[in-house]
This record gives sequence, C-alpha cells and structure tokens, in this order.
Amino acid sequence: MDVKSDSACKSWRRPSPRRLGTFAVLAGGMLLSVHLSPGFAQETPNSASAVAAEPNKVRGDEITPAQQHAVDAGLVWLSKHQAADGSFSNATQGYANRSAITSLATIAFMQSGNLPNRGKYGREVARALRFVLNSCQESGLISADPGQGPMYGHGFATLMLGETYGMTGDEEVKDRLERAVRLIEKTQNPEGGWRYQPVPYDADISVTICQIMGLRAARDAGIKVDKKVIDQAIHYVRSCQNPDGGFSYMSMTQGGGAGGSGFARSAAGVAALYYAGIFEGNDLARGLDYLKQFTPGHGAGAQNQNEQQHYYYGYYYATQAMFLAGGKYWQSFYPGIRDELISRQNREDGHWEGDFNDEYATSMALIILQMPNRYMPVYAGKGPGS
Repeated sequence: MDVKSDSACKSWRRPSPRRLGTFAVLAGGMLLSVHLSPGFAQETPNSASAVAAEPNKVRGDEITPAQQHAVDAGLVWLSKHQAADGSFSNATQGYANRSAITSLATIAFMQSGNLPNRGKYGREVARALRFVLNSCQESGLISADPGQGPMYGHGFATLMLGETYGMTGDEEVKDRLERAVRLIEKTQNPEGGWRYQPVPYDADISVTICQIMGLRAARDAGIKVDKKVIDQAIHYVRSCQNPDGGFSYMSMTQGGGAGGSGFARSAAGVAALYYAGIFEGNDLARGLDYLKQFTPGHGAGAQNQNEQQHYYYGYYYATQAMFLAGGKYWQSFYPGIRDELISRQNREDGHWEGDFNDEYATSMALIILQMPNRYMPVYAGKGPGS
C-alpha cells in the first residue's frame, strides 16, 4: 500500500470545533448563507493528490432547472408520506427499518437547508428527529425495529444526529449521539468492521461504511472518537479490496464469504476510505477507476446496474466518492446520475421506486441529487488540492 496513512491519523487526532452557525437562517426559514465544515479541507496534506487534482467548487451547470424541479417534487411527496409518529417507511413494501429510512429522509430535507422547526420542511425534520431520539435505547443502540438488522439503522441515525448536533448544538441530541458513538466503538469486531447485530462478531463492508460515516459526522461535530477504532476500520476496508480495484462484501481473511467485486459494495468501500480520513493513494485510485465503469450514460457497467436491486444504495455511495475525489471524476459522474435519476422519477407525484420501498428510494435519490448544494458538512468535505 502506498497510501499516506499518517494523514488519516492526523485527520482523526485533531478535534474539530462544533459547527454551530453552519446555517444562518432568516426568520422566514430562507437560507441566508452556508459555511462548510473545515474538517476535511484543513486536515489533508498540502501536496497535490493523485486522485483529487481539482478542488470541488459550486458550479452553475450542476443544479439545473430540471434537477430543481425533481427535488422540489420529491420533497413534497416525501413530506406527505411521514407517519403520525414522525417516521418514514412503508412496511408493506418490504424493508421496514424505520430508524434507517427516517434518518435518510431527514437528511434529504436537511440538504435543502431545513433544520428542526426551521425552513419549509422544518416541522417534518423536527418530527423525524423526535422519532429517532425516542428510538434511542439505554445501551446507545438506535433502533425502532431490532429485528431488521439494527446496525444499518444505527449507522444512518448516528450520521443524522451528528449533522444535527453540529448545526444546532442541541444537548439532548449530543447525549444520544455520544451514546451511539460509544456503542459503535464497543461493537467493532477484531478485524475492524461491523455487521447487522451490535456484537463484535463478524463484519461486512456494507454495514461498516454506515458506522464509519456516523463516526465521521460525530467527530466533526466535536464528539470524541477513538482513533484506534478508525485505524482498525481502515485496515478492514483495505482487506476487502480486490486486485481489480473493486471491493468484496467481506474481508479476504473471512474465507468463502469474500466473493468478487460488485458495484454497490465497491462504492461503499471507496467512500469508507474517504470518510475514514484517507484522501490519496493507490487504493483510492484503483477504487475510483473501478467505479467509473458505472457512470450512467457512459460506463460499460452502468446499463446492467440500472436494473440491480441495490441501485440507490450503490449510487448513494458512488456519488459521494466521486464528489470527494473531485476534478474530472465528479465532473463526468454527477451529470450522468443526475439526469438518470430525473428520468426515473414518477412524473405524476414526484417519488422514486425501487430497492426496498418508495420512501427509501425517494430519500436516496434526493440525497444524491442535492449533493451539489453542499449544505450537509459531512458530504461537503474536500480532499487535497481543495
């Protein structure tokens, strides 16, 4: 490996100030200004990165009228499908992890500049946040549906709470967030990963990325995160990478469960390295090159992926990976996924279908489409050269 691992160590060693004041919001709920988290940009090496040759910048061609219309319609649909208890999930369609889907829906609203009781969808955000807080257990586990593989929901909920605390300073959110972080730390398995249940037994790349992102958001909001946990997580993620640059579902040391490379798991692997603090090196370059083949409208593997079960999950992480890579990676990838998502949207009511249920698909699509907004600090990090 030729990755400069010391940069990752420094990235997690320095505490970051709380991001209070990240949003300045007018009384009427309109967004006045946004200040991005200093975490990634200030902590990465000064040398030019092998994979992020150009800084990420807000560009006029990213947010098109068609994209904005799609987002507006999607947010309206999502707001109409919030349950009385504040949650989002349609159990009749399959996957019903309300902690996970509610947290993703909340993030989709927050990416439009909404905070609890502030903004056009401030009421929806506040109700969803209350549902997640009410789902926090004494152990630190965040789960409304323990039988649904609770660590997925726990990771997404920790991410959402980290972003919320960083932008509001709410002490109740801080308390639940700290407990959630401690649980993640305690349940890391010996190889450095996590799996469905909150026990340090086995691991897979899919659940592991959820925990890494939750820890990153918490750490950027000022919550202490054990650096050893991150070092071990980096080791686990690297152990899942295949010679072709893609990632297997499990570590190569886990025997027959490893398997070959796949789009969704590889997108998760590349994103996991970024959020763990790795911003340059051969691991990332090979991973990004593997993902390029799934660029909608251009990549050789994109057409097949269009019909796969984990379409939204894969592009959720792939879009983040390309955003953090910046430069030509982002410039070529985002327009493709943006236009494809717009074409997949139900034009009659604004929702998206696929994967587990419509609330999940719509939340994921909205998060992907709104990446250029750069409102959510954890998604707005920048690599070297920024």
